[in-house]
Amino acid sequence: MSGMFRDTAYLHLPGADGDVAIAVPLTVVEPDGPTRGAIVVLHEARQFGEALLELMSALALEGWVTVAPHLFHREPEQMHGDIFGDNLFTDFDATLDWLTVRDVRVDTIGVLGFDAAGTAAMLVATSRPVGAAVSVAARGIVDALSVDAQALMEAAVSLQAPWLGLYGDDDPATPLEHVNQLREATAKADVATLVVSYSGLAHRADEPPQVPDGQDEDDPNTASIIDARTRIFDWFDSNLR
Repeated sequence: MSGMFRDTAYLHLPGADGDVAIAVPLTVVEPDGPTRGAIVVLHEARQFGEALLELMSALALEGWVTVAPHLFHREPEQMHGDIFGDNLFTDFDATLDWLTVRDVRVDTIGVLGFDAAGTAAMLVATSRPVGAAVSVAARGIVDALSVDAQALMEAAVSLQAPWLGLYGDDDPATPLEHVNQLREATAKADVATLVVSYSGLAHRADEPPQVPDGQDEDDPNTASIIDARTRIFDWFDSNLR
């Protein structure tokens, strides 16, 4: 893919014997033209699937440097790992430093995540100076996903950046009742928030918004995927300046 490469971000943390350098592997897609800002893409899989790379490239085409830190770089391949807690914020801070060294302003940096990493994206937006955040199918609304994560209902009031949440009505991991509670909780935040629910499950913007042969563009599933992706792009367009 044009403009895609691997790099490493470093964060120096104080240790008992002096500073400790944390190295965070990155996958980056750069725009071909002028840079408007950046999107940090959080993910919960070790491998970068074709759909995720396609989404990163699409964001880059809009002028965003799109950077995905490898959140499981500390864990052996056979272990699942954990994307929350100090490790999450360390990896995000290293990525943020990597961007700001390249003259990307913090207020033009957004964060995007899916599933558990969507939960992580919202938590990042409660404590890090990002310009906007988007979470897709973020779990752990009422009950925290881990001891290192906060339930999204509790985190909502602490949001520091405009936040968009996208959900499917039929997703068993995010019951509609919980999504509605989150909508009410985020409405009390001091920043702009929007929670959008789609019928069924076809709203994942990390899947290419293609219209299969013989399928109408007005098909509800296709329309939901296209609408979800459009909302993500519009949210960053509107809030990262």
